[in-house]
Parts: sequence; structure tokens; C-alpha cells
Amino acid sequence: MATMSIGKAWEEAVAFVAREATLLFPVALLFVALPGLILQEMTPPELAAWSLSPTASTMPAVPLSYWLGLIVAVLLVWFGSLTLFALALRPGISVGEALRLGLNRLPVLIGTALVVIGALMAAAMVLVTVMILLSLVSKPLAAGGGVLLGFGLVGLALFASIRLMLLNPVVIDGSAGVMLSLRQSWSLTRGHFLRLLAFILITLIVSAIASTAAQAIFGLIGGLIGGAEAARLIGGVAGAVISTAIQVYMLVMIARLYRQALAD
Repeated sequence: MATMSIGKAWEEAVAFVAREATLLFPVALLFVALPGLILQEMTPPELAAWSLSPTASTMPAVPLSYWLGLIVAVLLVWFGSLTLFALALRPGISVGEALRLGLNRLPVLIGTALVVIGALMAAAMVLVTVMILLSLVSKPLAAGGGVLLGFGLVGLALFASIRLMLLNPVVIDGSAGVMLSLRQSWSLTRGHFLRLLAFILITLIVSAIASTAAQAIFGLIGGLIGGAEAARLIGGVAGAVISTAIQVYMLVMIARLYRQALAD
């Protein structure tokens, strides 16, 4: 088994983005950044405050329009990511062709998401059942076991997300259905878990630092120009733009890693 090279993927991604920036960034801004900004503006203040310290007993009531907006935003981001992968994996493809291909393959990606969510929910139900049985034996044992089981579920979700990191390229680059796409993406990451985990953690840290810095700097400028509301809006836009730019490089790198895995 050949070693997956993050460095090579980075070099190829930098060269590709420099060459195709006029195709990639408009799609990313329209279908990744914009839905997130709109959803952010739709988020009720109570929900935003609750998300900072969530407790099941105090979750505020959220209007149906927000949940519908969330679903639409997620679908647009998925569609946008598939389009970006189409542009990254098929040199010479037009934006229109990439958009059509992304739309055609979106139902498969939705299906894979539903399967994965269903599997995680089933695992959660098993863990809850175990916790209930433990509570019948000992309340302190159940409390400690609940914490451990919670960490276990988070760890399982993290493991699955890394093993399925190449799912989008698999979906957009082929014609397989839901289950075969899941099996192929799982197979391609075999033996590369730690390398991919390090890659995604570093990317997330860099993205968080850069977007936070941009939000703070441009928010300060916006506050000097138009007050608190302008600071929030301008800072949010700047943070989203920087985060989206980093995501473009990340997606192109994942496309290059997918090509490496295919050649493995």
C-alpha cells in the first residue's frame, strides 16, 4: 500500500486553484458561503445563545422556517461541494456541466447521508439501552457509563467521518449508487486514517484561526464605520469569505488525495 502524500496534494491544489480560481471561487461563494450567511441571519438569538451552552431542558422553541432554511442551506452546500469536486476532478469541464453533474449526483449524496445518520442513530439507541440497563444496577455506574458512552459515540462519528472523507469525490466521479459509493469511499481510506485525521484537524484549526482573525479585524472596521450591527455583519461576511477560500483549497486537496487513493 502506497503512502498518501499530503504534501503532494497541497502542491497540486495550489497550482490548480491558481489556474482555475475564476471557476472555483464564484461557485464556492454562491453555494457554500452565501447559504451559511443567510442561515446565520435567520438564526434566532435565543438559539444562538443556547448553542454556546446547550442543555436539553432549556433548548428554545425554534420556528419551522429556521429548520426549513437549515435543510435548504445544507443541500445547497452539498450541491456546491459536488460541483467543486467536479471542477477539480474533470479538467476542462465547464461550470455549467459541473453544476448539472452536481445536481444529478446530489440524490446519491443525500442517500449516503441518510444511511450514515441512520447507522449513528442506531448506535446511539444501543448506547442508550446499555445506559438504561446500567442504571438498573447502579446510578453512579450509569452516570459514569453515560459519559463514557457519550465519548464513544462522538469517537464513532469522528471515525466514520474520516473514513468517509473521500465520499464526495467517489459520488461525483462515478455512477455508483448509495451503498456502493459508501463501500468504495470506505475502502479507499483504509490504512490512511491517521494521516487524514491529521490533515483535517490542521485544516480546521487554520480555518478557525484565519476566519476568526478576519471577523475580528473587519468587524472592528465595520464598527468604526456603522456601529455594532455593521460590525457584526461585515465581520461575519469577512469570516465566511476567508473560511470558504480555505475550504476551496481543502476540497481540491481531497480531490487530489482521492486520485492518489485510486492509484494506490
